[in-house]
Parts: sequence; C-alpha cells; structure tokens
Amino acid sequence: MEGRLANSWRLTVNDKNFIKTALLSEIRIDGRKPFEYRKISIKFGREDGSSEVQLGQTRVMGMVTAQLVQPYRDRPKEGILSIFTEFSPMADPSFEPGRPGELAVELGRIIDRGLRNLVDAANIAALAALLTFRRPECSLGGEDGQEVIVHPPEIREPLPLTVHHLPIAISFGFFSNESILVIDPTHNEEAVMGGRMTTTVNANGDICAIQKSGGEGVPQRVIMQCLQLATSKAASITKQIKDAVEVVNTERALRKVKRHPTSTGVDVREKQN
Repeated sequence: MEGRLANSWRLTVNDKNFIKTALLSEIRIDGRKPFEYRKISIKFGREDGSSEVQLGQTRVMGMVTAQLVQPYRDRPKEGILSIFTEFSPMADPSFEPGRPGELAVELGRIIDRGLRNLVDAANIAALAALLTFRRPECSLGGEDGQEVIVHPPEIREPLPLTVHHLPIAISFGFFSNESILVIDPTHNEEAVMGGRMTTTVNANGDICAIQKSGGEGVPQRVIMQCLQLATSKAASITKQIKDAVEVVNTERALRKVKRHPTSTGVDVREKQN
C-alpha cells in the first residue's frame, strides 16, 4: 500500500484525470484493452529452482532452496513451504531496505495462500522456480534404520517436486466505484484506482484464494466476472509456464548427456558384445 501512496504523490492531477478519462473510453495509457494482460517473459538461471519473470516493466526473481527440517506432528509425511519476499530500493524509491513493509507482507501472504501488478509477476516467478527445483533424494539408514541420509547429486539424481496444479494469481483494478474494471493494472493505474482484488485460480477454474485490499465493496456479479476472466487467463499462463519449463528441462537433460558421454559408449559396446 505504501508503494501506491508514494506513486500517487508523484502523479499530477492532470495525470490522474487523464488516466481516468481514458478508461471511460476503454483506453489504457500503455495501449492495452481493459481485459488484456501484459506480455510475459520467463527465464531461468543455471541453478535449479531459479527463475526471472518479466511482466511488462515489472521484473521479479524467484529462488527455491531446501533444508532438512522436522515435519509437523499432525503431518509427518509432508514438508513445509515458507514464502519470503524482498523489495529492492533500486526498483522504486518507496521501497526501503531492512524490515519488510506492509506491501511485502501482503505479497507474501497472497503467494502463500494461492500457491496487482507485482503480485502476478511474483506468483509466476514462484511457480516457475518450484517447477524447476530439484531436491536431494533422501533415505533411512544407520544402525537403527532411522537415520536420514541425504544423497549428494553425484550419487543419486535429485528429484523434482510434486506439483498437482498451478494456482495463478490474476489482479484486477476498480475505478469509479467499481463501474470500470481492468485486469493487470499498471503502476500508474494502481495510484488512482479505487480498489483492487487478486483472484488465484487454476486452469480448471478451481478457486484457490481471493484477496480484496482496500477500497469500496465489490458486488457479487463483479466478483463472478473477475473469476471468469481469471480462469481464462490462468489457462493461457499455465500453458506458457509449462512450455518454458519443458524447454529448460530438455536443456538440462542434454547437459546431463554431454557430461557422461563415455559411460554411454561403454554400455553400448557391452550390449553389442
């Protein structure tokens, strides 16, 4: 919220009126239509579980790490997922280093529950990083058979995480008492909009989470409209994420083959003999 306030101070009255007047004619300052999403770019680092997503001019980096911890007693066979968010002061003057601000806390909660401009990009980055992450394989051993052994990647191939579906966060901005609705609002649009809502759905239309922050109440018919739009967008974004992950997995497999060309040749000759 503090990011929106800081940006609101930088906009002049004429800028705000121009944005609102243009929206009345279904024109947005970046040339998009009201229900048009910004262009998405998904890249990956060389390390497993690292991603970089660019949504328009918004750029988010995602990183997945893992460590061995004791599970909860009521869920002994499940792991623990924790979300941490950090805003760089280089991205915007309103972001301060150190203790997470209100916006960072809200962003972490939305991604945590489902997994605005920044929320959508961070959600995609988190999903892309999770889909390419590989955890070390573990087994039980030792004298009593209860010692947890973490096998290094040189001994056993790391394993991918089990991801059943992709919860996609889609943000909406409301203007003029919710009479004007836009999808994926820009930074400047956020500074003048009357309210926002983030819906998290998967490609099947299952509702994972809904976050309404500030502004006036939203009628039920508008919420249903947002859910329909979000489901359509979630299907296309899901496909784009999976296509990008498939490319990076193929590249990973090729690198693995190049690292072990000799052992492959020996196996072939043995079979021929």
